[in-house]
Amino acid sequence: MSRAADRLQVVLNHLDRSGDSVRASFTSGQYVSYHQPQAFRYTLDTDLLSPEQRIAYEEDGFILIKNLVSPEDIDQFRAEFERICKREVKVPGLVVMRDVTIAKSEFVADQKAVSKLQDFVEDPELFRYCALPQILKYVECFTGPNIMAMHTMLINKPPDAGNKTSRHPMHQDLHYFPFRPADRIVCSWTAMERVTRQNGCLVVLPGTHKSTLQEHDYPEWEGGVNKMYHGVRNYNPDHPRVHLEMEKGDTVFFHPILIHGSGMNQTQGFRKAISCHYASADCYYIDVNGTTQENIAKEVHEIAEKKYGIDDSVRFEDTWAVRGRLVQGERTSL
Repeated sequence: MSRAADRLQVVLNHLDRSGDSVRASFTSGQYVSYHQPQAFRYTLDTDLLSPEQRIAYEEDGFILIKNLVSPEDIDQFRAEFERICKREVKVPGLVVMRDVTIAKSEFVADQKAVSKLQDFVEDPELFRYCALPQILKYVECFTGPNIMAMHTMLINKPPDAGNKTSRHPMHQDLHYFPFRPADRIVCSWTAMERVTRQNGCLVVLPGTHKSTLQEHDYPEWEGGVNKMYHGVRNYNPDHPRVHLEMEKGDTVFFHPILIHGSGMNQTQGFRKAISCHYASADCYYIDVNGTTQENIAKEVHEIAEKKYGIDDSVRFEDTWAVRGRLVQGERTSL
């Protein structure tokens, strides 16, 4: 019997049991009990994910893969980040975000701390992360073979100055994306060092990917909120949470509707992670006018107008079309 047939039999065996008897046996399974879905909606059969991993992603909206990115690659990404902070290299289109209250920079004296790099697609070294074969083979399980890298970030969570601005509000990534379907979009998020609750690990609400995109806006936090850090207006604060503590090179893949955020960094060091949102090249753009995404579309347009002088003829989806890069297969739509 082939491996695929063996796996199918495992799944069929699960279907014959009560939901309470099903348990995943991989990393994130230690936190959550599972109920067998009737069909696989969120994952594709690429002969890579085990049945247990597929079941867990269907139920939770995320899976954690240990030791996926090598320490050598992580160190090279870190070195490139340092060069960018020191302005030794200039990257076209790169957005450098700084914490609203943290005055101490990690690498450059008398400069506010860099908290995030966005859109590093024109930096060959950092963008190499998005094309790592070991990353793409997992991405294909969610997007299919034609893969676009749509959104890139290197997150550098600074030590909190006491105002809790190093927190990231609970949010859904789809809020920022004018393309669909959501089920063919996935984020890979790789820890660049040990990530714990103390330095602000990711916090996820398992199963919330089965819901819909919620209304987002800036939370009313006393200490202030960083630019574009929108949060879900209404979610159940009593929903079970998982704190994703990770080691250097560990990578979590998660659905764009999964509600997640991160706590404040209570240590003296900076906490780094690198990530990319991927979408199937078969996805399509939508018009967000009249939807809950109008506020983020307006904010992005205002930033682009200020930085690049664009006019009203440039739509929200146009700002994404120029950022997307094909990393595998054919560019069929996006």
